[in-house]
Amino acid sequence: MDAGITGPEDVTSEALRLLPKVGAQRAGRLLSSWIAATPVYEVALLVVPAGLDARVAGRIVDLLGPPASRLLRDDPWQLLSVYGVSPSDADRVARAALPGVSRDDPRRARALVGWALAAQARDGHTVAPRDVVAGALTEFGAGDAQAAIAAALDSGSVLEAEDDQIGLARYAEAEDGIAQGVARLIATAEPITAPKRKTASLDDAQQAAVAAALHGGVTVLTGGPGTGKSRTVATLVTLAEAAGRTVALAAPTGRAAKRLEELCDAPASTLHRLLGAQARQSEDGVRFDGGFARNEESPLEQDVVVVDETSMLDVELAEALLSACADGTHLVFVGDAAQLPSIGPGRVLGDLIDSGAVPVTELKTLYRQAEGGTIARLAIAVREGELPAVDDPSREVVIVPARGSGDAAHRVVQLVTDSIPRVLGIPVEQVQVVTPVHRGPAGTQELNRALKAALNPGSGRRRFDPGDRIVATANHLEAEPFGYANGEVGVVDEVDPDGTVVAGFASGPAEIKGKALADVLHGWAITVHRAQGSEFPAVVVVLPPEAGGLMSRPLVYTALTRAQRHLSIVHAAGPAVTRAVRQVGALPRRTRLIALLREYVPS
Repeated sequence: MDAGITGPEDVTSEALRLLPKVGAQRAGRLLSSWIAATPVYEVALLVVPAGLDARVAGRIVDLLGPPASRLLRDDPWQLLSVYGVSPSDADRVARAALPGVSRDDPRRARALVGWALAAQARDGHTVAPRDVVAGALTEFGAGDAQAAIAAALDSGSVLEAEDDQIGLARYAEAEDGIAQGVARLIATAEPITAPKRKTASLDDAQQAAVAAALHGGVTVLTGGPGTGKSRTVATLVTLAEAAGRTVALAAPTGRAAKRLEELCDAPASTLHRLLGAQARQSEDGVRFDGGFARNEESPLEQDVVVVDETSMLDVELAEALLSACADGTHLVFVGDAAQLPSIGPGRVLGDLIDSGAVPVTELKTLYRQAEGGTIARLAIAVREGELPAVDDPSREVVIVPARGSGDAAHRVVQLVTDSIPRVLGIPVEQVQVVTPVHRGPAGTQELNRALKAALNPGSGRRRFDPGDRIVATANHLEAEPFGYANGEVGVVDEVDPDGTVVAGFASGPAEIKGKALADVLHGWAITVHRAQGSEFPAVVVVLPPEAGGLMSRPLVYTALTRAQRHLSIVHAAGPAVTRAVRQVGALPRRTRLIALLREYVPS
């Protein structure tokens, strides 16, 4: 090159100034960027020749920090703590970094313990039996499995639980923190005295829920759709404020927070925003993984904290919430334990209910008739393990049989673009497609292609066009001006020449640019998991044959309960749906929280 830059050692401010159109100021910025990227470059030099994707280098530096290259040369199996890296990947890097290294190296065995437990955590478990972990180690030739487990325990990265189970320390400590936090709030909360006359419109169970929340430090309000959870919460807010107490309302997703705000006529926010999710800079841009501003040193100031959609809370987010509640806070968990559990490990809401450690009120009386009767009745039946025939002249619920995935996809597009808007008068903008799968003709990928072609074909020059519906797949609360959270559905308002997308979400407009563009997808069709925490005026649920192995009562129930005014079910899965609703409950998750709650909370 004219600037004389042929390798990393040649990159200097002076050399950069010799490049075309690079002045002193820009050279300084380029040099700073290069220095910041140097750790990633060094890791890439180590892992790419071993067959790993260069993009993994950024994740490695995110996890291990700037000394990542040196740390990997000392112990290449630290790679196994990075999501997406397999034991064979780490082995190839190890052979390149440490010639002559053997498969029974104790560092390898110790890392494989963590890798096996991380795989268990992705299935929702916070602990796993020793023999399950030992079996995974044996499969990868780790030598003495019990010695490897003992070494992992000695390192502190793995902790031992009762019943011969072990778990990653991060999740074990989170569950311990939840149990201690619950016990602390129960011990320190003072009853709130409020005017009882304001509860006259509630039934006995709803009044009991309000009374429990005002009296105790931690309570749970649960129940299916149409049973009055929102009315109960609204009354609780009114009473607490009438007693001179401050209230914080939050939910895991922006759309759920917006709905909570409207129903309670009080401000609400996402849980991440309430806790003050903090950004930290990495080479991938700004990420909200730097912890929370609100914690035990800087707790929330509100006297009453109500969190909706708590079936979505994993153990780490729940622990952060408990830590941020000051002594004396009244914390109310609101949610439906029959929905899908959290994507992250644990079953916090279910464990709180099953532990018997906190007061739980379940609302069972169905009130939502005029504005949601058939949807609510169908959902309640599914919640109880039944899938009744639907005969609904009002067309609030419509069953659309389909012959296979291709036919299902055709019918979905027809419903969204024609039938629902024309027959029911619900605009296309208010119709959301929900499917259990990403792949196949009736998965999110193909459905979004078909729906974009029908609804907003665009110019084809860029990935997104104005008018496209999108869904966020990661939190980006730093996005200007309002940010957005994982799972939020928005609409593209404009696409700048540099590729920056300006989109409108429930929380307001936000700019999506740089690496953040990889964290948004087209959103006319989204997965059931992605839809959890949100409701839409009209929902088309598609159940294709390839989803048969994924079918469960919580999945079907969660899908159906996303609809407010109209629900179309495109049914192509045959008897698998009925069988799943009747026989396949939530897949069991191994956790410690029930035992810990019973240990810490006095009976």
